[in-house]
Amino acid sequence: MTSAKTELEGFVAEVVDRYGRDRRNLLQVLRTVQDQQGCVCDDAVQTVGQAIGVPAMNVRSVVEFYSFLHGTPRGQYDVLFSDNIVDRMLGKEGLMARLCERLGVEPGVPRADGRVTVDNTSCTGMPDQGPAILVNGLALTHLTPSRVDTIADLIERGVPLQKWPGIYCEVEDNVRRRDLLLGTPFIDGSGIRAVLAQGPDAVLDEMMTSGLRGLGGAGFKTAQKWALSRAAAGHEHFVVCNADEGEPGTFKDRVLLQGHANLLFEGMTVCARVIGARRGFLYLRGEYRYMLELLEHTLAQRRRAGLLGKGILGTEGFDFDIEIHLGAGAYICGEESALLESLAGKRGVPRKRPPFPVTHGHDNEPTVVNNVETFSAAAKIAANGGAWWAAKGTATSPGTKLLSVSGDCARPGVYEYPFGITIQEILDDCGASDTAAVQVAGPAGQLVPKRDFGRKIAYEDVATGGSFMIFNHTRDLLAVVRNFAAFFAHESCGFCTPCRVGTSLMRDLVEKVATGNGTQYDLEEMKHLGKIMKQASHCGLGLTAPNPVLGSLDKFPEIWTEKLKSKDFEPAFDLDGALSEARALTGRDDVHAHIA
Repeated sequence: MTSAKTELEGFVAEVVDRYGRDRRNLLQVLRTVQDQQGCVCDDAVQTVGQAIGVPAMNVRSVVEFYSFLHGTPRGQYDVLFSDNIVDRMLGKEGLMARLCERLGVEPGVPRADGRVTVDNTSCTGMPDQGPAILVNGLALTHLTPSRVDTIADLIERGVPLQKWPGIYCEVEDNVRRRDLLLGTPFIDGSGIRAVLAQGPDAVLDEMMTSGLRGLGGAGFKTAQKWALSRAAAGHEHFVVCNADEGEPGTFKDRVLLQGHANLLFEGMTVCARVIGARRGFLYLRGEYRYMLELLEHTLAQRRRAGLLGKGILGTEGFDFDIEIHLGAGAYICGEESALLESLAGKRGVPRKRPPFPVTHGHDNEPTVVNNVETFSAAAKIAANGGAWWAAKGTATSPGTKLLSVSGDCARPGVYEYPFGITIQEILDDCGASDTAAVQVAGPAGQLVPKRDFGRKIAYEDVATGGSFMIFNHTRDLLAVVRNFAAFFAHESCGFCTPCRVGTSLMRDLVEKVATGNGTQYDLEEMKHLGKIMKQASHCGLGLTAPNPVLGSLDKFPEIWTEKLKSKDFEPAFDLDGALSEARALTGRDDVHAHIA
C-alpha cells in the first residue's frame, strides 16, 4: 500500500470518528474530506464507504448529486460567480470574462498548474450587493473591474484568503425597513422563559392566536404543524430549521442568520419545548458556509448561558441542543423532504408524501421543519403573545414579512412590511422608477406587470417566500425568462421524467425562440409541455419550473411574438435545401426539381 493511500485512510478514519461513524453524517464527512484533499477522488470514495459502512456506489452517487462536491480536482482557488439574473444585470458576465482572461482559464476548466478554477454557480444570496463570488466558500461582494484585477493578482501570487482585503469580504445586512421582527427589542431567553412559565399548551395556543404561517412561502399554519408533530407517536421528536435559502433573489434569511441568530435558535428551542424534542438541526445552505464559524460561536454562547444543552435555564428534563449540517449546493434541498434526505447523508431527492415530516421526518420520527424567518417570529410571539403578531397584516395573512428587494432600484436590501402592502408601495420605498415588471417569489413565482402593481403581498393575493426582483423598461424580459429556464434545467434533481426531461426541453425551446428561430408552434408546445410538467412532476420543483415561461406568455406575450421567425409552423428540417446538392449534380433547377 502506498504511503499516500495509507495517509488518506488515516485521515478518513479520523474524520469518520469525529462524526461518530454515523452514516447520516456522510455529507459532512465528504465535505471535510474534500476540504483537505481538494476533491473526493475514487480512492476517497472507496475509503469513506468502507469506514462509514456505505457501499461505494452510494457514496459516489452523493458526490455526483451535489454541485459543491467534485470527483476530480478543482483549482487551489475555486472561484464561483453568482449567476442570478440580478448579478448579470450588474455586469457579472463581463467581470467573469475579465477574470478568466487575466488568469488564462476557460470557465469550469481547472488551469493546468492547478492554481485556479473559475465557474458559475446559482444565486449566492447577495444580489443586493452584487456582482458577488464565492472563493473556496468565502463570499466577496461589490465586484468591479479593479477588484477583479486585484483578485487575479492575489491568486497569481498565491496569497492566502485570510490575507485578502477585508473590504472585499464584507457582506452587508442592508436592512432598509424594520417592523415586528427586526424593529422591536428582544431579550435572549425571554421566549424560553415564557414557555417555561406558561407551559407548552399555553404557548401553542398563543401560536394559534397569532395566526403565524410558514414564512418560507408555502404558508402552512405554524401552530397546526407543531400540534400535529407533538401528537404524533414516535421514539423521538426533532426540530429542523430549513436555512437552505436557495430561491434566486432571496437573501432575507442571510440577514437573520448573520445578525439575529440568537432569535432563530430561541425559536427552535421554544418549538422543542412545545413538541418534546431533544435534538435540533440547522441545515445551512452551502453558499452560506462563510457564516458557519459565527453560528457555531453563537451556539456555544447559548450553551454557556444555559439556553441550550442539559437542564435549560435550570429546568430538569428540559434538554435540547442544535447541530449545524452544511449543504453542498442543491436547490432542491429547499424542499423539506429533500432536505431531510440530505440531512440523513443521502442525495436530496424529495420523498413521496404522505406521510409528511410532522409524523415521519428525520429518522422517520415526528419532525417540525420550519424556515429561519418562521422560527425567528415564533420566538417573539412566545415572548410577546399571539395578539401582538396578529395585530398587523391581514385577517388571512397576519403579521409581517421580510422581502429581499433587488434589481432596478436605488435602495436594494431587506424590507419588513405588514402583510397587505402593495407592490407599488414597495417600489416607491426602494426608489424604483420606470418599472416594467417585478418577479415575486423567485423564478418559481410570478412576473407581475405594471397594470397589477396595486396587488398585495399576502397569501390571499401574491404569496412569496421573500424574493422581489425589479426590472425596468431597459431590460430584456425574455433574457430573464432564459436565465430562469436554464436555472431549473440545471437544478432538477433528475428523479422524475417530467421534470428531468421537461426542464431541458423547456430551456431549449426558450433558447430557440430567443435566438430568432422559433415559430408559433413552439409557443404552443411550451404551453403543452408546461401543462404536462405541472400535472405529472414528482415535487414542487417540476410543478413550478414552467412558471416563468407560462406566466410571461400570458402577461407579456409581446416579448415572445416579436422574436418569432414565423407566425406559422415551419419544420425544423429544410427538405428543399437538402435537395440542392442533387440539383447541382443533375444540372436541374426547374420548378419540378423543387419542393413546392
